[in-house]
Amino acid sequence: MSLYEKPAHVLHDMLAKKEISAVELTDDVLARVEAVDGKVGAYLTLTADAARAQAKAVDEKRAAGKALGYLAGIPGAIKDNICTQGVKTTCASKILENFVPPYDATVMTKVKAEDPVLLGKTNLDEFAMGGSTENSAYHVTHNPWNLGCVPGGSSGGSAAAVASGSAIWALGTDTGGSIRQPASFCGVVGLKPTYGRVSRYGIVAYASSLDQVGPLTRDVTDAAHVLNVISGLDEMDSTSSPAAVPDFTQALREEVKGLKIGLPKEYFTEGMDPEVEKAVKDAIEVYRKLGAEIVEISLPHTKYAISTYYLIAPAEAATNLQRYDGVSYGARVDGVDLVDMMTKTRTECFGEEVKRRIMIGNYALSAGYYDAYYLKALKVRTLIQQDYTEAFKSVDVIMCPTAPTPAYEIGSMIADPLQMYLQDICTVPLNLAGLPGISLPCGKSSKGMPIGLQIIGKALDEETILRAAYTYEQSQSYHGELPTIGGEKA
Repeated sequence: MSLYEKPAHVLHDMLAKKEISAVELTDDVLARVEAVDGKVGAYLTLTADAARAQAKAVDEKRAAGKALGYLAGIPGAIKDNICTQGVKTTCASKILENFVPPYDATVMTKVKAEDPVLLGKTNLDEFAMGGSTENSAYHVTHNPWNLGCVPGGSSGGSAAAVASGSAIWALGTDTGGSIRQPASFCGVVGLKPTYGRVSRYGIVAYASSLDQVGPLTRDVTDAAHVLNVISGLDEMDSTSSPAAVPDFTQALREEVKGLKIGLPKEYFTEGMDPEVEKAVKDAIEVYRKLGAEIVEISLPHTKYAISTYYLIAPAEAATNLQRYDGVSYGARVDGVDLVDMMTKTRTECFGEEVKRRIMIGNYALSAGYYDAYYLKALKVRTLIQQDYTEAFKSVDVIMCPTAPTPAYEIGSMIADPLQMYLQDICTVPLNLAGLPGISLPCGKSSKGMPIGLQIIGKALDEETILRAAYTYEQSQSYHGELPTIGGEKA
């Protein structure tokens, strides 16, 4: 087995025992990037020289007996809407094509304290708006399991990098499922923490009340380790939670006997791919055999979640994206006066999906429509939150599919945004409620495409969903499996 195929926790032990060097590991992963990323397209910016320098520095610190973090020497990738000092952060948009942040996001400060090897920035739907990574201004990312299919989105680049062996771990952001859905499509683990568990400072905002940073990893153990690194209160983020951060790796034990699992009837509805439904129900049966108690529950306002999300998120996006006007930073298209310059800059430099959401958001916030649309959406959001609160009185976790279908063909939904929005039916309610959720592989379709199981927990209870996910993962033989990519054997 090549080094790039191994999860971070195995590589950590090998590095600590000096069985391998950080330089050796980094060269192995960079060789994998060179071999497959021309086909997959996970990266927007590759920082190979800096990565090798970081690896060399880690080896020197280890040789000198200096303290090193858990991720020391382990190559990872960062979604390109997370500010990285001195490295371009484009949000996959022409309007930020040459933007180099003068500071690090808080998650980057925390990550860098671990001495990792950072390989570069990964592709995404422009400003994280999309579910397929087809909305990037630069190129489409391909699913490593089938290059003709999407990797999901918006964190499709991060998921594809981990799935293809082009990174051992990655960071993504999740506004309505943008970590969990690509994790499902690419057959990796994706964790969206509770809103506020991880600082949003330095994350280029899409929808501020929904965005959350989280890990995409080869397995559940790695997700817990990365979550340990990035969690915690941040005085730079007023929405950051002051709750104590446990050691999430302590939750990694095979123990679900007596665990009460809620199955929401609204999540197993008509229109779901039958192979997805079977794979998820087979996974639930594994839990039943391991001693968990299965309880049918109802989340009655789920049917309003998509409509609610696609009013609130675009409204916040329209406000957040007002700053890109060609004046302070970013691209500028000259015009005859200030208004003409701003109009041309935004028209020429924003992509179609971003412009669509700005228009929806401004419409929902406009005079005469605010009460009818945006305010009503906020009230329904509260009802969705109350559904979960009521459900968690009788269950410990909730389980359902991550996405209603496996990965679909590139181009098959790009002309029908509403159809693509409906792919978020199982993921957006968590963001509206601010709850944690994890997606992990639970099988494959008849065409060999991964299927994801989603486990939802109570607020600030990542430990229980990690324990449930770990228990299932350990019962399966295929976790951590990598695909063959265009003839390049994993």
